[in-house]
Amino acid sequence: MTLLTRTPTSAVRRRGLLVYLVLAYAGMWAAMAPLLADGYRRADAREETGALEQLCIGAAMLAPALAALLAVRFVERGGGVREALALRLPRPRWRAVRACLLPLGVLSGLTAAALVLGALAGSYPFAGFGSLDPGRVGAWAVRGLIGMVLSLPLFFGEEIGWQGFLFPRLLLRGDGSGGGGGTGALVRAYLLTGTAFALWHLPTLLMGGQYPGRPWYLAVPALTVSCVLVVPVFTWLRLRSGSVVPAVVAHAFASSMSVSMVQEFADPDAELDPLTMSLAGWPGWIVLGGFVAFLACTGRLAPAGGR
Repeated sequence: MTLLTRTPTSAVRRRGLLVYLVLAYAGMWAAMAPLLADGYRRADAREETGALEQLCIGAAMLAPALAALLAVRFVERGGGVREALALRLPRPRWRAVRACLLPLGVLSGLTAAALVLGALAGSYPFAGFGSLDPGRVGAWAVRGLIGMVLSLPLFFGEEIGWQGFLFPRLLLRGDGSGGGGGTGALVRAYLLTGTAFALWHLPTLLMGGQYPGRPWYLAVPALTVSCVLVVPVFTWLRLRSGSVVPAVVAHAFASSMSVSMVQEFADPDAELDPLTMSLAGWPGWIVLGGFVAFLACTGRLAPAGGR
């Protein structure tokens, strides 16, 4: 499939990428400034976020979308914003529904596999089969899905930037012509997108956001590994549908219900460490790595074969 309906020249593409990254990163740091100035630190994975934290996080998540919109409108110019950022739903409608349901199944399966692996290795404190009571699990799932749907606008704020704007433009050949430049360009685009996505989180990592209690020099490389592995999954969903929407759903699940699964099925008195028991930790790296390898070997990570 074609990632961009209108291909910018090499010079315009470079300027657009620079403007996007500067604005997205500046927006994140500006949004997090009140928490950084207040010395906020998240020390426990079960800790609830307060109103100020939620407000700052919400503002930060909108920064990539705003940066992408400004780069398309004032740097690339010409053409529709919706097409430039894949802000469309697959057609017909049944295909759109299927494309948006697939991320739920894929991400829940990957998370469950990571938890099983962690439990078998002794790093995840599984609460026992009593925690799998259908009524309890059903109530948790309903609450989680409602919360995830309500948070979707914020995840649009991120994926319009990362999948809608950044990845397709990193994939362009150096001369600015459409398409990718072979396997090397494809791998480079995935690595650069994942790394940019991870380092954008630096302010939250400094405050223990993703890895409570862990020092930043451990949290930063850990999240970089996680993002480099999860970005291809989001991109595959975007490629096979031609739309950024399934990637938004996948990101929302990974950041909400996947995290909630770790807490829901763990011993309520046990300490939780995302680095050893979630998609953001080593069990998740193994599971994600295996799935990404499958996608790569079956040709699903290239623009022409994202089915």
